[in-house]
Amino acid sequence: MTTAEGARSGLLDRRSSQPLWAQLVDDLDRRLHRNEFTDEFPGEHELCREYDVSRHTVREALRRLRERGLLDSGRGRPTRVRQHLIEQPLGALYSLFREVESRGLVQRSHVLALAEVTDAAAADRLGVVESTPLLHLARLRLADDEPLAVDRAWLPMSIAGPLLGVDFTHAALYDQLELICGVRPTGGRELLTAGVPDDGDRALLQLPDDVGTLRIERTADIDGQPLEWRVTWLRGDRFAVSADWSRYSEYRMDLAAANPPRT
Repeated sequence: MTTAEGARSGLLDRRSSQPLWAQLVDDLDRRLHRNEFTDEFPGEHELCREYDVSRHTVREALRRLRERGLLDSGRGRPTRVRQHLIEQPLGALYSLFREVESRGLVQRSHVLALAEVTDAAAADRLGVVESTPLLHLARLRLADDEPLAVDRAWLPMSIAGPLLGVDFTHAALYDQLELICGVRPTGGRELLTAGVPDDGDRALLQLPDDVGTLRIERTADIDGQPLEWRVTWLRGDRFAVSADWSRYSEYRMDLAAANPPRT
């Protein structure tokens, strides 16, 4: 992208008591929300020429925009507009599929595994004997073709066996459970922790060195009977957990000792 030198310099008032970097932040913020930088975000030198300001002013403005979560950059990488942030509300039966779709993003998955297995860790979490046949579904979840999560779920074959024939490229697990198997989770428990995925999952997520991950372990049930154990690794720059509260309603977040990852 090329820009005439000083083309936007008139938008900054050098007689104002507001610092130039703050005015630059405001103008770039407006442009970001108008989706002007769909292809790439301009570099420091280009912004200096475009606004006729010093490099110090540009760097301070970019720092503030990064703090707001609007830009993403790192050593050796160009500044880019940050991806849409997917939020999970606390205290709700949450569907990543639904949240991605509701934001107007394209939800798609690479199915890594869909098979009948036995798994000691999953059996333990589901409260069944180790030899119990389980349906195992593993997916790389994408939002607008960008990696968002690596998701692995285990369910009893006695309930979920018919799902072996489902194409989960663009399908929600719980929707298919209800449609084909006639069941849907009624509740459950999630444990959210920061963590470090193994090299294989880091590669699947295309995780930069300066981006962290969130690990979500879910046990879903039907009226108290375990139905699903799921472990999900999510990119920290694309996912957040949120909670609504007010002086009139209870806001509760329980602290629990994290179990060692058993994926």
